[in-house]
Formats: sequence, C-alpha cells, structure tokens
Amino acid sequence: MNKQTNTAIHTKIIKAIQNKQAIVALESAVITHGLPYPVNIELAKQMELIIQTEGAIPATAAFIDGTLKIGLSSEELNDLGTNNNTHKISRRDFGIAAAKRWSGGLTVAGTLIAARQSGIHVFATGGIGGVHRGNIYDVSADLQELAQSPIVVICAGAKSILDLPATLEVLETLGVPVVGYQTEEFPAFYARESGLKTNYKANNAKEIAELFIHQKSYQLNNAILVVNPIPKEAAIPSEKMESFITQALEEAAKNNIFGSAMTPFLLDKISSLTKGESLQANLALLKNNARLAAEISREISALLQPNLFI
Repeated sequence: MNKQTNTAIHTKIIKAIQNKQAIVALESAVITHGLPYPVNIELAKQMELIIQTEGAIPATAAFIDGTLKIGLSSEELNDLGTNNNTHKISRRDFGIAAAKRWSGGLTVAGTLIAARQSGIHVFATGGIGGVHRGNIYDVSADLQELAQSPIVVICAGAKSILDLPATLEVLETLGVPVVGYQTEEFPAFYARESGLKTNYKANNAKEIAELFIHQKSYQLNNAILVVNPIPKEAAIPSEKMESFITQALEEAAKNNIFGSAMTPFLLDKISSLTKGESLQANLALLKNNARLAAEISREISALLQPNLFI
C-alpha cells in the first residue's frame, strides 16, 4: 500500500499493469448508490466475470475504511453492497474520505482518478454525468475529469435525465472526442437514439485502440469517450422515457433534491415509474459496456507491446 496517498492496488492489478495486460477499471457508485440490493452485488460480480471471460482483468475501485482500493475482493464487494453507511465519492471527496476513514463507491470522476493514477487505460461504466436539465450550473465533475484523464471510457452515452445537447457542448469545449461504437448517433442511455451526432464512428475495437495509441502519441491528456448503444432488445424508446423523466424531475424539485443526491433519486424514481423496466435496461447496458471494454483493452494491450512511448 502507498501510505502517502492511502492507496492500495491489488497485486494482480500491479502485475497486469507492469506486463501491459488488458485491464478494465469499474466504478463502484453503481454498487453503493445506483442499484438496489441484491441486484447491485450480482451485477458487480457479473461485470467482473464478463471481463474475465473476455480475456481481461477487472479492477473495481472504491474507498474501503479510508483507503482507495483498486481491485476488490469478493468480500469487499459484498460489504460495499450491503453497507448502508457508504458515501458517494467524487474528486472533491478524496481527502475527506481518507481522513474520515470512509467506505464508499467511486463516481465516474472518482474512478477516472483511480485509473489515471494507477496506469489503467480502459474504464467501463453505465452512463456519464453531465449538465442537468434546467440548471446550466449543475454540471457533473465527470466532464472535467474526462478532460484530464487519458483513458478510453465506454458508456451508453450520458444519462437521459440530463440535458444531452448541453452535455455534448461542454465535452466539445473540454476537447473530449465522442466516438460512436458502430453508430454515428449519440445514444441516450435507455434509448439507442437521441437525434444528436457523435464526432466519429468506430467500426470495431481495434479501431478504437488505434485511436487511443495515436492520441497518446501527441501527449494529450483527455479521455476518449466511446458511446456504446444499449442492446436493441433492452432499449426503451426516448418518447416513452420522456414522460417518466419529467415526472421524476418534478418530484425531485418538490422534495428539494439537488447536487450529488439528484441522480440516484431520479434513477430510483424512474425505476419505480417504469415498474422495473428501466432497471433491467440499466443492467443490460452495463454488461454490454463491460464486454466491449474488455475487447478494447485486449486490443490496446496488443498494440502497447512494441510501443515504448506510453
């Protein structure tokens, strides 16, 4: 463990980084604040298994008793998923979490920091945060962290509860390329379409790996955001979801919900309104992203072997 930074990287992750093996970072806020028990633990283990089956090594990151851990044991995953006193930890919370010995799940921003500091090149999540509807000043820390983390991030777009056009504008301002996996359209989390365009369409994982290698060669520190549409069979049309999102937003305003509490509240409310359909969609896209992330990480690993500039 690095006592200076209260960080502990699992031995298998350290060895994999040294050998330039395929590794996929995974967030843990989805375990602590995104999904209900026991679905949260089941999903976390399924995502790790998918990544292993696809020939990569999963590296779930979280704070455990004040230590940032990268690569969790089965027991630690269980504890995170059953502990009702966990925190949702982003960039602003790292020092507090270490000082107060918090246990908690890392957001997208938090996981980007963990991956960047440990040398992991690929990260799979569900959907990134962004600009909230009706408040252009409520902007997720995920966006700024994407601008300074040279990592390939695989997601199903931004969460559809957000202002998607504004989120894309901020990503453009921050210089984060949005790459559609086999699509030219920016997916809207539960839906495969949003009416918005990506910057580039990649046809396969090797193409994305090559983009990563070339971008790194210019010493650029921004992420490559790969948007992977939810599988067709699990998708929910945007028109259907919009009425539920509107209801959830009205409920949030009525209950004075804002800031970091907003997204978990909205996702839970929408799951209730859709009678669990949105929850099943969320699980499907998370597993789909884990699979693609492992494939991309394998391709990057293969390309890194003869390259010494990274």
